[in-house]
Amino acid sequence: MSAHTDKATQWIYHGLWSVLVQWFRVPDKPPTLPTVGDDVAESFRPAEGFLRYMKFRFWIALLIIDIAIMGGWLIGTIALWRNDLLWVGLLLLPPVLIIAIVPDIIAFVAIHLRYDTTWYVMTGRSLRIRRGVWTIQETTISFENVQNVKVHSGPLQRYYGIANLEVETAGSGGSAGSSQQKGMSNANRGIIEGVTNALELRDKILARLRQSQSAGLGDEPDEELQKNRIGWTPAHLQMLGKIRQTLAHWRAEAASQ
Repeated sequence: MSAHTDKATQWIYHGLWSVLVQWFRVPDKPPTLPTVGDDVAESFRPAEGFLRYMKFRFWIALLIIDIAIMGGWLIGTIALWRNDLLWVGLLLLPPVLIIAIVPDIIAFVAIHLRYDTTWYVMTGRSLRIRRGVWTIQETTISFENVQNVKVHSGPLQRYYGIANLEVETAGSGGSAGSSQQKGMSNANRGIIEGVTNALELRDKILARLRQSQSAGLGDEPDEELQKNRIGWTPAHLQMLGKIRQTLAHWRAEAASQ
């Protein structure tokens, strides 16, 4: 795509984006998460490398389609020229160009819409993911329910310096099953796409998972377990001994009377 075409599509996109925000009430701010005490909500979006990564994939696919369209037109025009119908091929050139160019613009707008509507918010207790324009989807994951955290990065993603972070909760494992089970699996899984610090985010989520467990949602440290354990202490035994002596004294007095 040329620089002039890129500027034109950007102008079209920004105009379309403002219309979509008003028509479909698309939130232009990140989602919120409740916090407790000194906890702070951290909002972030995919890296710019993720936008370039999506553009590259789409442009490669559209380039193949455009070559096929223009190649078909060229072959047809040559055949028409041999039959003295070159004017028909030239007459078909404008609609062929429209068919070849319009999908490029639509793809450019769709890519930017996906990028601009993706938000991630993380606190010390949970993670929230939001994306979508026509249908806005928000997924909230509590760290105490996290079962596994995976990092995915293919060769092309590594070239653009990005990776995906997949956060799995209870019930999200397994790839086989009915469509209902697959829907439930997706509901129990959150994917943070196109970030440059996937390993750092993974370690942060695992650290907060351990904090949630130590706060009473899992195994407690030995010291805390000893403090909270209910049992007979020496003071309790001493008090019971005194009570027993008092009861024995009362029984002896009652027997003498």
